[in-house]
Amino acid sequence: MISLTIGDYYDRCVNFYGNHTAITYGEESYTYNEMGYNANCLLSALRKIGLKKGDTIAFLMANCPEYIFCEYAVAKSGCIRVPLAVLLSNNDHIYMMNQAECKALIYHEALASRVKDMIPQLETVKHFICVSKDPSSVMEGHLHLQSLMKESSPEAEKVEIDPEDLVGIYYTGGTTGKPKGVMLSHRAWVYTILIEMLELGFGWEEVFLYPTPLTHAGGCLMLPVMLRKGRCVIIDHFDPGLFLETIEKEKVTMSFLVPTMIYVLLDYPELKKYDLSSLRNIIYGASAIAPDRLKQALETFGPIFSQLFGQTEAPMMLSVLSREEHIVKEPQREKMILSSAGRPTFHAEIKLLDDNGNEVKTGEPGEVVTRCANMMHGYFKNPEATAETIKNGWLHTGDIAKMDEEGFLYIVDRKKDMIVSGGFNIFPREIEDVLFEHPAVKGAAVIGVPHEKWGEEVKAIVVLHEGESVTEKEIIQFVKERKGSLMAPKTVEFWESIPLTNLGKVDKKAIRAKYWAGKDRMVS
Repeated sequence: MISLTIGDYYDRCVNFYGNHTAITYGEESYTYNEMGYNANCLLSALRKIGLKKGDTIAFLMANCPEYIFCEYAVAKSGCIRVPLAVLLSNNDHIYMMNQAECKALIYHEALASRVKDMIPQLETVKHFICVSKDPSSVMEGHLHLQSLMKESSPEAEKVEIDPEDLVGIYYTGGTTGKPKGVMLSHRAWVYTILIEMLELGFGWEEVFLYPTPLTHAGGCLMLPVMLRKGRCVIIDHFDPGLFLETIEKEKVTMSFLVPTMIYVLLDYPELKKYDLSSLRNIIYGASAIAPDRLKQALETFGPIFSQLFGQTEAPMMLSVLSREEHIVKEPQREKMILSSAGRPTFHAEIKLLDDNGNEVKTGEPGEVVTRCANMMHGYFKNPEATAETIKNGWLHTGDIAKMDEEGFLYIVDRKKDMIVSGGFNIFPREIEDVLFEHPAVKGAAVIGVPHEKWGEEVKAIVVLHEGESVTEKEIIQFVKERKGSLMAPKTVEFWESIPLTNLGKVDKKAIRAKYWAGKDRMVS
């Protein structure tokens, strides 16, 4: 068992690489020493205002250097961070902060008006700390983060932290019911970092660009960069032009993208005008990618893609498809591999189980269950959900997958997204992959909608490339020829865009709502 904590890992980076640049944000830059100084000053300030080990602190922040200082300081303080996704609603944030009994909220000035609206409903938050360039703009009664750091000493009494102490409570996306607070320990986070370093090809002095929220997947990938004397280049939002311009300017070597961002880049008309020769590794994950679009990405950017698969309950790293494994010469095998989630990481035991808890045969679908080094403690104040998810030491992911004889994992779908039509189980992912093969289709989502006779029937929501035209009948026939009549959509609707969750995943709950309104059972 590794006894180091997240704070120890940050300290290690500062001690080893002090005067090297750790963070770039626009025209701002910070060395490792400066990062450590700011974090330690903030640690002293948190102690001074009365925050102690075990207290929960919510982060509602845009991407900025101060987020890193806060994560570092909170980890060393023994407090527990509760990251809030900016694109969630105020109601979601209020629920999360109240449920987690947050004692403090650190927020970015751009979100001040939202915080002001939430304050009357926050039951436990006593300290409000604002990240702002201008101290005079901070709300009355609230603290200014930069002033706290400036006015505090970098010397603070060391807090004894056990690897099994919590480092964070991360709320699931909330696409079904109330969000659940995933309790992650220092042990879970440390192993996540080590596994990322081993499996995702991190090298020395990487220049890593962060266009996704540091509060979520992006933040998981900071310490692997820093532990190898790398530089974290932060942008506060994803825009294809800004992303590509930053790669060229900063000589970026690595980044993390969700599939929808990759699609935007592939469709960006000015893509070829940028020098991307420094880029050698794009990590992608968080949702399924269409194999045809992945092949297009490989042809466009080169063999520089690494895929990760995991979930909040076992962050990021249950399986990996390495850069090398993306390169397959035989066309039919290539199509298969590019639709896979790679093979289990070295620390993860994975089994596929049927509804009776029995392991399925090779090639048959079953629920992914795992035992791994970075597994959560459970769901905060939710023992029932914890007991449903962790059984006999195994985490039940809710993902349905097949595994081939070489150990490649193929995620068929989320268990909750499975369509049951006339007693047959239909997995939308298989249909969506076919839809993406159609040259006119830019985006697609498949759901089950109510049917009087069959219970559910297959509906496809399709977004077409600009200037393309195709009929519902043609789309249905296209799928039927490739997957048969059972899998073919019975109806197709053409939309201008596919709704996404705050994490860039297809929001199937939002899509289904239109069709299941007023029904006793809502597919979820």
